[in-house]
Amino acid sequence: MNTVTYSVPAMHCAHCNHTIEMELRELAGVQSVKADFPTKKVEISFDAPADEQKIRALLSEINYPAEGLITI
Repeated sequence: MNTVTYSVPAMHCAHCNHTIEMELRELAGVQSVKADFPTKKVEISFDAPADEQKIRALLSEINYPAEGLITI
């Protein structure tokens, strides 16, 4: 399983968290999603067929583009 954390500056409220989590969980291969609007971070755990390109594309499609990968 892969886990990535993205900076998503467009998050502003709990509704943003809910939307991001709901939409990403629908993507095949995504195991878990934790969005946090105060820190503007989204952590996603996934396996194939999901990949970073598909995740970033979906975030952009729902108007929450990832602006950077956060390494921990």
